[in-house]
Amino acid sequence: MAWIEQIPIEKATGLLKKWFDGSIKRTGRVWNIMHVMSLNPETLRDSYTFYRTVMYGKSPLSRMQRELLGVVVSKEGHCHY
Repeated sequence: MAWIEQIPIEKATGLLKKWFDGSIKRTGRVWNIMHVMSLNPETLRDSYTFYRTVMYGKSPLSRMQRELLGVVVSKEGHCHY
C-alpha cells in the first residue's frame, strides 16, 4: 500500500484547519480522500470545489447516475473509498 505523508487533524492550521473543521461538521470525520491532500490545502479546496461541481452542478446525468459512475470507477480501480 502507498504511504502519503499527512498532517494530523489536531495539528491543522489556517486554510487546512478550516477545511478539516468543515468536513467534520458536515460528515463527522475527515475522509481519507481529503486527508491525503493535507500538505497542500489549496489543492484540497480546489478538488472539493471540482467534486461539488461534478456531483451537484448542471448535468445531463442524474445525481444517482453520477454516484453509480463513481462507484463503478472506484471498484474497477480497486479504491476502498
